[in-house]
Amino acid sequence: MEAVLFFLAAIGALGGAIGVIAMRNPFYSVLALIAHLFSLAVLFLLLTAAFVAAAQVVVYAGAVMVLYVFVVAYVGAGESAWEPIPGQRLLAPLLGIAIFVELTIAIASSALRALSTHGPEVGAGFGNPAAIGRLLLEKFLLPFEATSILLLLAAVGAIVLANRKRVGGATADAGRGMDGTPSEHSAKRSEGVPSIP
Repeated sequence: MEAVLFFLAAIGALGGAIGVIAMRNPFYSVLALIAHLFSLAVLFLLLTAAFVAAAQVVVYAGAVMVLYVFVVAYVGAGESAWEPIPGQRLLAPLLGIAIFVELTIAIASSALRALSTHGPEVGAGFGNPAAIGRLLLEKFLLPFEATSILLLLAAVGAIVLANRKRVGGATADAGRGMDGTPSEHSAKRSEGVPSIP
C-alpha cells in the first residue's frame, strides 16, 4: 500500500511541477502548484514527517496559494510583469538540461542504493507537531520570533512599495483616457494655457 501511495504521489508531484511551467494561464499554474504541494504532503507523510506535511497543506497550499491567486488577479493574467532577459530563450533550455544531468548523476550514483533498505529507525514521536512545537517554542524561541518579525516586515514593505507604485502610475495616467489619448476633461483644462517652450 505504501508503494502504491508513493508512486501516485510521485506522479502527482511531477505532473503538478510540469503543469506549473507548461500552463499559459497563471491561474492554472497556481492550481497545478497546489496539486504539486498536496502530493508533496503525501510523500512527507510516508516519511513520518507529519508536521512538514501539515505545513505543506496549511501554509503553502492554503495561505501562500491564496496570496498567489490575489497577486495574479491584481497584476493581470494577460500582462507580462517584466521584459524578457536577452538570450533567455537560449539559456533556459541549456540550464534545464544541465540541472537534469546533474540530478540524474546524483540519483544514479548514490540514491538508488537505498532502494533495498528500510531507512533509518525513528521513534514514535519523531517529526510530530508536538515535538516540533516544543523545539520551536522552547529551545529555538528567539530565532522563531525573529523570523516571524522579519516576514512581517517583508510583507509590510511589499504592500508599501506596491501602493507607492500604484499611486505613481495613477497620477501619471490621470490625464489620459483608456486608449492613451488625452481625456476630454484634461483637454478642456489645457485650453487657453500657453505652452512652455
